[in-house]
Amino acid sequence: MRVIHEMKFVGRLASGADEWSCPACGRRVTVRRLPEPELTVLDPGDETAVHVGVIEPDARAAAAADKYGLGPVQEIPRPPRPAAPAVPDEEDRRWLAEIGIDWDGGAAA
Repeated sequence: MRVIHEMKFVGRLASGADEWSCPACGRRVTVRRLPEPELTVLDPGDETAVHVGVIEPDARAAAAADKYGLGPVQEIPRPPRPAAPAVPDEEDRRWLAEIGIDWDGGAAA
């Protein structure tokens, strides 16, 4: 089972999104609610942990959890992290220079 970190509500931004942070690992996100939901990761923190947070922990939240069968988190799939951009080796750099691309300087050779 993965470690669960509890996110803390920081505040509402001018955009209307809510900012959350994790005191355990430093993860920071903004969450925009319906009708146009969006999650933006500002600082990934510990990406192996499951992060949860509740704005208003009350009887309604517990009833909703019971209604939808929410319980202890076992596994939350995450999308794969994008691959790091490839770095050309010396042979590729020579070829790039031959066709007018200065990879290290960013300007045409």
